[in-house]
Amino acid sequence: MVLFALLVGRQLWLVLVDAPALDADARNPRRARLAVGRGSIVGRDGTPLAYTRGEKRIYPFGSAFAHAIGYASTRYGTAGLEDAFDRVLAAPPATENPFEQAFEIVTGSRRQAHGSDVITTLDADVQRALVTGLAPYARAAGVVLDPRTGAVLALASVPSFDPNTLDADFSALRTNAQSPLLDRASLGLYPPGSTFKIVTAADALDAGIVTPQTTFDDKGSFAVGNFVVHNDEEERTGRQTLLGAFALSSNVDFAHVAIDLGVDRWFAYAARWGLGESLEFDIPAARDRLPARDTVTPSVLAQLGFGQASLLVTPLRMALVAATIANAGAEPRPYLVRAIAQRDTQLATRPETLATPVAADTALVVRDMMIAVVTHGTGAAAALPNVTVAGKTGTATNPHGRSHAWFVAFAPARAPRVAVAIVVENVGYGGTFAAPIAKRVLRVALAKEGS
Repeated sequence: MVLFALLVGRQLWLVLVDAPALDADARNPRRARLAVGRGSIVGRDGTPLAYTRGEKRIYPFGSAFAHAIGYASTRYGTAGLEDAFDRVLAAPPATENPFEQAFEIVTGSRRQAHGSDVITTLDADVQRALVTGLAPYARAAGVVLDPRTGAVLALASVPSFDPNTLDADFSALRTNAQSPLLDRASLGLYPPGSTFKIVTAADALDAGIVTPQTTFDDKGSFAVGNFVVHNDEEERTGRQTLLGAFALSSNVDFAHVAIDLGVDRWFAYAARWGLGESLEFDIPAARDRLPARDTVTPSVLAQLGFGQASLLVTPLRMALVAATIANAGAEPRPYLVRAIAQRDTQLATRPETLATPVAADTALVVRDMMIAVVTHGTGAAAALPNVTVAGKTGTATNPHGRSHAWFVAFAPARAPRVAVAIVVENVGYGGTFAAPIAKRVLRVALAKEGS
């Protein structure tokens, strides 16, 4: 009788206390019915991005949305939005009463309930344009968002994978040297190169270190300690105002700006931008990597001015930098999920401001500098007819091969509705490889926003 009482007590403990944790454990055989009754994930216009048919999870766009939507596998668990919102997507028990749940399990009379639907901010047409632009390259990523709200319209990383065949492909995907399971858009860390001149210029203007009329004389190189700063291909931009130095992307001039800004102010503004801090996002996002404060010598600070040294950021971060300038100095919180439809109610996401790193008038000056990049600078390949585009190229050197190509932008420049960040690994100039992708994406996104 004592042993029987212990057995009953143990079973009651499992049902009443341990049940939620056991139910969520990927090793639980009951997870084999993971897809049954699971809610759908849809685009912002209701386009299905993931849904259940019988006992099978279907991803109608295949690899196109794989890194954002993720997967729900009976063998390998969940990832992406399927993981982040597993609790609301999963079919709930037909009754909340644990005794009734136990009775239904024992008698086999459990009724099938349905999980909630997750409504995302993703746009299928914008996503398709982004994926098409990135697809020719071995490794690349991009993020497109609405700078007014932070709503992510598209997020893509290549190479990708097909979540419909994940169980069969997983072993090969995991050992693939190109890391197709890695979401480079939110987890890939790269030196930002000259796109970071947006931040350097904004910080120096905001601190009063420079003005738009400040002039520089770029002779092609600048020795700082035992390090010599050069421009790409040993170019010399000569005597230029801040706007000219930005439009022609002078590393020499921006090394001077960073040194004039100083180490203390550089780190103070980095904190205001949220650089190096955890970024609240609906799926995992890597934290930027900044050099340790006590290792920043004048030569390191000079390199930080044009996004090099040991500075590493994600494409998501650079999309937020563009959005901050577009949004008059206010940095929006990025989000992928617009609402959760729960039975008869809908829980909506409210746009938030993460920070205001620079003043509105500073952002307006930087906006005009970014316009000059596209109209008569290094970003001409991103120009659109009848639309003013503000952008910045980047060609980020790295120790593992050719430079990474960057481009960040927003448009229309004076009434922004779309911001974008593109990185293509190991190909060369940002203006040559990344800017045309941004142009394609902006054209499609603006057409959708205007419709």
